[in-house]
Amino acid sequence: MADISSKELYEFKKTIKNLSEKKGRGTELVSVYIPHSKQISDVAKQMRDELGQSSNIKSKSTRKNVQSAIEVIIQRIKLFKQAPENGLVLFTGMIPRGGPGTEKMETYVLEPPEPITTYWYICDSTFYLEPLEEMVSERDVYGICVIDRKEATIATLKGKHINVIATLTSGVPGKHKAGGQSQRRFDRVIEDAAREFLKRIGRHVNEAYLPIKDDLKGVLLGGPGNTKIDFYEGDFMQYEIKDKVITTVDTSYTGEFGIREVIDKASDTLEELDVMKEKKIVQKFLHELINDKTGLASYGEDEVRRNLQIGAVDTLLLSEGLKLKRVTMKCPQCGWTKNITPRKKSDLEFTCDKCNERMKEDKSVDLVDTFVEMAEEVGSHVELISTETEEGMQLYRAFGGIAAILRYHI
Repeated sequence: MADISSKELYEFKKTIKNLSEKKGRGTELVSVYIPHSKQISDVAKQMRDELGQSSNIKSKSTRKNVQSAIEVIIQRIKLFKQAPENGLVLFTGMIPRGGPGTEKMETYVLEPPEPITTYWYICDSTFYLEPLEEMVSERDVYGICVIDRKEATIATLKGKHINVIATLTSGVPGKHKAGGQSQRRFDRVIEDAAREFLKRIGRHVNEAYLPIKDDLKGVLLGGPGNTKIDFYEGDFMQYEIKDKVITTVDTSYTGEFGIREVIDKASDTLEELDVMKEKKIVQKFLHELINDKTGLASYGEDEVRRNLQIGAVDTLLLSEGLKLKRVTMKCPQCGWTKNITPRKKSDLEFTCDKCNERMKEDKSVDLVDTFVEMAEEVGSHVELISTETEEGMQLYRAFGGIAAILRYHI
């Protein structure tokens, strides 16, 4: 993906989510993708052709709505001499607000974060978002496999998300003190069982990783002891997967704990991956928090808001788990307003400080949006932290999902 900030990525993802919730009554929502190389004059001509073709639509209301949407697109593209470097995307259509007759025309014009390569004109009951969703999805995937003689866990790490695909147990017998020929025979049985287990792991690894080999950035092998080395050096993995093994890591655990241990110990290898970037940012905040006298840490909604207002925030940390709203309450009698962040319904039930009239909800926005906007105004960097890591969950649970690293001590 092109160089795009965390805030810009958040805003773009939010726009896509908003568009995905729009539904038309029929196939009357229009999506147009225009590559940079496509002449605007050619697009305008094609839109006029589509306008003529739409007269064949049988449903009167659908025909009218599609034609109105195409006319809006023709007007909008007239504002451009050429599509921007990454192209241009337009969505328009009549969106119902309720029952029949409540539809209103909505239009969205976007410049995507990556170049559009294909021209699209699509009418459907929803907007065509797949190319944009692909742009913001994490495409780099790591395979992680933790192995010992008793157990193996196969997983993928995509962006910040760990997906455990399979957990296998070996049934390999433990050590046995029989002595003599019985001991040697038993040792052979153990070795044969161990080798069969490695073959079984190999089959599962190939089944898990071969379908995604083109997106697989690397494979990490971990586990206690030498079993992982035996697995790597043996002929158990398909060569295309084996060639992608980038490191082996000694761990104290197997299972999901072992997977997380591999991620931690392979931090140099995975440094550019979002999960490591997140962990480092939260760890920096926690480090600053420990220093009571000189620490550059701030947390909690009210405290971080005050520090943003005075321009003291260098990096704003917001949890993706935050689902709260910032609500503006207004007095219907005197017009006095108050902004609050309600945690429960009863928080909205209070009277005006000026005239004691019952306050009414005037408008609401996502709390995350209000903080992102404030940060933009004072030039603070914004980091959206997932809840997929232990540090991310700590930020969400222990600090309310809102924290900051400051520019100077307050």
